[in-house]
Amino acid sequence: MFFYKIGNKIAFSYNKYDELNEIHESEAAKERGLIFFLTALVPNSSRRSFSVSDSSLLYLKNEDLRLLVKPDEGNYNLKDWLLYKISSREIMAINTSYQNWRSVLYYIPPSKWKVNLVGLGDVGGTLLTGLRLLGGSCISEIGIYSRSAESVIRWELEANQILDAFNCNEYPLIKGISEEELFSCDMFVFCASKNVPKIGEDVGDVRLYQFEGNSEIIKKYAIMARKNNFKGIFAVVSDPVDLLCKAALIESNKNSQGIMDYGGLAPEQIRGYGLGVMNARAAYYASKNPMTASYITEGRAFGPHGQGLVIANSIENYDEELSNYLTKKTLYANLEVREAGYKPFVAPALSSGALSILNTIKGNWHYSATFMGGVYMGAKNRLTPSGTELERLNLHVTLYKKLEETFERLATI
Repeated sequence: MFFYKIGNKIAFSYNKYDELNEIHESEAAKERGLIFFLTALVPNSSRRSFSVSDSSLLYLKNEDLRLLVKPDEGNYNLKDWLLYKISSREIMAINTSYQNWRSVLYYIPPSKWKVNLVGLGDVGGTLLTGLRLLGGSCISEIGIYSRSAESVIRWELEANQILDAFNCNEYPLIKGISEEELFSCDMFVFCASKNVPKIGEDVGDVRLYQFEGNSEIIKKYAIMARKNNFKGIFAVVSDPVDLLCKAALIESNKNSQGIMDYGGLAPEQIRGYGLGVMNARAAYYASKNPMTASYITEGRAFGPHGQGLVIANSIENYDEELSNYLTKKTLYANLEVREAGYKPFVAPALSSGALSILNTIKGNWHYSATFMGGVYMGAKNRLTPSGTELERLNLHVTLYKKLEETFERLATI
């Protein structure tokens, strides 16, 4: 193992970096707070950085679905001080295969985030309302942008007038911004949408129908993020979130000749927010059946916001029949709202959008789609000071096989 000092940062690696200043382990062991583990993985299937939440991640050779599986306890023969830092989430892995890997060393998350939101339709407006009501402790300001100037004026007026009288609650300021200001923030939230099916309209696979129009819109903003050297989180709320995340990653990392150079958004900067409502829908239907009521405390949701979704009734007591029942009920929940004559946007905007975004900012566990082995896969995770930490579980063999099918399906689209 080699130890390095890069500026005022401490790093270590199993790889030899001749261009770095090598130091003795004793100097590294004195460092308080975050240190960095340098590795070299293939960029198109690996993240630029992530939290080293267990010892096995120091020996990771490639990233895939097994990131969700709890590793076997191995004898990695690590020093106590390194084990302590791992348990304290004080080690961030950095993939030096990315040309701009050094920039990760000096990124400091804000104490309060500035959030910018594009798209003020049904979902965007509802999400904004949730952030205004609940985001005062962690969001300083929310910039809003829409191609409709009237919509921006309306929401700046309306949202800033949400106030609890005679209480000292904090509320983020809502401010209309220009398109050029969109990436002057800590989190960019994409809520713009083009092909939203009307009530009663038969479009086949709704997610792929929406992807056709929304991918063109997100391409524009992904390129803007690259040009602005954006360092924050690129949050995708519009459907289909997992596919749009991948589209944003690809478009952001092309140079002016259209060649992938990995000089744009890092894979872990992009997050998709669609799984939160699927968990909420599963919990709703689970509560109506005594056989599935334990889902609220024992179950998990995985995968996309649509076909390929996997609901597990319980991790400890996995039951295939009950899980299939909950998955089916969850998948068709939006159709029940449509049959009542309404577009299903309130729960997605709040459960997948506002609440999950706030938990991301606060570093709490939540559901979102993050990058795993070339695919954006929804699962429980949290954003720590050392990077994204995925929940790792002992998964039933049948459950893991279903997750593999979803993973492979997402990889081929």
